[in-house]
Amino acid sequence: MRVLYTAEALATGDGRNGHTRTTDGRIDLELAIPKEMGGSGGGANPEQLFAAGYAACFHSALRLVGSQAKANVNDSAVGAKVGIGSTEGGGFGLTVVLEVTLPHLSADEAQDLADKAHQVCPYSNATRGNIDVEVRVAQD
Repeated sequence: MRVLYTAEALATGDGRNGHTRTTDGRIDLELAIPKEMGGSGGGANPEQLFAAGYAACFHSALRLVGSQAKANVNDSAVGAKVGIGSTEGGGFGLTVVLEVTLPHLSADEAQDLADKAHQVCPYSNATRGNIDVEVRVAQD
């Protein structure tokens, strides 16, 4: 693979109760364990950052496949829910639900584009076989 761009970030402090910053300074956040996991919830957490990144990346992939199909992807949106929990082996794992909104397409057309985007998106390709990812098309 020919790398087109590399993002760099550094985490310091106490892991999930620490700080993260990208080398360009665009992201500069205090981190905190969510209340649901016994923490203070007083900062961002890695699951929120992953959800934001996956939603944005998947939305770009969706708009790409939509434009290739000459579909109306105006007013589209992608929401991502990232869950964390313990696994049978004693570690932790993630789940992802992507909710796709394509208001100008039928449910079948929207699902077809969402499925195609799931094959194109780098986050989907990176997580395939490692994380349970569900792609849902939102219906009015």
